[in-house]
Amino acid sequence: MSPNWKKFSILPALMLMAGTAAMAQSASSTTSTTTSTPDPSIAQRKENQQDRIANGVKSGQLTAGETANLETKEAAINGETKADRAANGGKLTAAEKTQVNGQQNKLSNQIYQDKHNAATQNYGKSEVGQRQENQQDRIAQGVKSGQLTAGETAKLENNQRAINQQVKADRSANGGKLTAGEKAQVNKEQNQQSKNIYNKKHNARTQPGTKPAPKK
Repeated sequence: MSPNWKKFSILPALMLMAGTAAMAQSASSTTSTTTSTPDPSIAQRKENQQDRIANGVKSGQLTAGETANLETKEAAINGETKADRAANGGKLTAAEKTQVNGQQNKLSNQIYQDKHNAATQNYGKSEVGQRQENQQDRIAQGVKSGQLTAGETAKLENNQRAINQQVKADRSANGGKLTAGEKAQVNKEQNQQSKNIYNKKHNARTQPGTKPAPKK
């Protein structure tokens, strides 16, 4: 068999292989471009809202009750968005995007109003007050870092609100002070709250795009 014959007999096979590779690459490219990903504008909007809430908690502009209310609403929006995406192959329709944007606009207005009203969180310089403030700072850090979801934050802040209300009622009944027994009770409740904060910040649930924090 002559060398020229070998050359021309191999050429069609090489062309077929090249064509097959090109088709595979094209299919891979098409798959990657059609893979659904969350709308970056919606995801960024949610992150911005959470950062604003975290700043309000840290500064004391948002009370535990206000934060719980805001995060409950944020959790509801997140749940609705997740359900809509699941029903549409991972995407949101134009109408659903408009609806989410409208809901986020309302939440944004409420965040502003709650941060600028007369209700603020001032725990004072007492040991109990400093412990309460420390818990709020830890929650704010978890919201800011993405380790706490909106639902988790709402539950923690509802617990914190209950403790705050109990402390306020006890002080009102005792001339502005807490008895030794009341201080012990509050400390016990804050210990439980502290464990809850830690567990929720180190579980597998996080805000989108955030990696779970390792347990120490």
